Amino acid sequence: MFSFANKTITNQKVDLPILNKKKIELFIKREDLIHTIISGNKFRKLKYNILELKKLRKRQIITFGGAFSNHLFACAYLGYINKIKTVGIIRGEELEFEELNYNLKQCQKFGMELKFISRNEYKERNNLRYQKYLLNKFDRSYLIPEGGTNDLGVLGCQEILNENDKYFDSICCPVGSGGTISGLINESKETQIVIGFSALKSSGVEKVINGFVTKKNWKIYQDDLFGGYSKIDEKLVSFINDFFRNYKILLDPIYNSKMLYKIISLINNNNHDFGKKILMINTGGLHSIKGINQKLSKKGCSIINQ
Repeated sequence: MFSFANKTITNQKVDLPILNKKKIELFIKREDLIHTIISGNKFRKLKYNILELKKLRKRQIITFGGAFSNHLFACAYLGYINKIKTVGIIRGEELEFEELNYNLKQCQKFGMELKFISRNEYKERNNLRYQKYLLNKFDRSYLIPEGGTNDLGVLGCQEILNENDKYFDSICCPVGSGGTISGLINESKETQIVIGFSALKSSGVEKVINGFVTKKNWKIYQDDLFGGYSKIDEKLVSFINDFFRNYKILLDPIYNSKMLYKIISLINNNNHDFGKKILMINTGGLHSIKGINQKLSKKGCSIINQ
């Protein structure tokens, strides 16, 4: 199952004109190349959780996500190849009566049972009483939090960095549930700064991160671009397509593209503390593109080239 985890992950240098002008070096860690389906931090956060599930002899996974969740996609696929049942608790009860997007259709294809709940009920996903209710409802289950963010997920994300990365001044990564950046902080050097770019305008993710780390060498930029989570416009589509054409790196529209756009903006305005050597973690998440393209097409907008 984990044979692809031994694949060598390279740091690819990106020579953007603004970076050359400012004499700043930017490297992208190609975590997106770990696997075609379980790419980037999805694999990292699920690796030890799946091993724990097998150790405990549980027979199915319960987990959470929204309509475009790459975490759900990865869980469904891992369940499929390991013959483990999967249950996805989906935010938005109205989705049950709409045509499923590509992401959720694929989850079903891989055997995931989809349970659509209201947004109010979804807010209880981290409530221990609610989790106990789900574990009682679905017998012999192993619960993985939204985004795979728990102690085992953070442990897996600590393996993203290696000895070759200690020379970077800063490490940048997108932030959703907070597990990936927590692992990076734990593995970082005290001389480095770890900078997270939240996919939400007001996430409160700092509280989650503080539950996993003790170091103080990190900061979070809250999302202030393109209208919020999963929001995308022609400008961002053009940025993604131009970057792919020039560097042969495809960035997802929810996390990594917005992070790079923000990094460039901060550097261009001399409003950053990245140092001169930046490592950006590409966390993958490319499966959301087909679903996003469906939305863009319906609105008559340009789509992301793949």
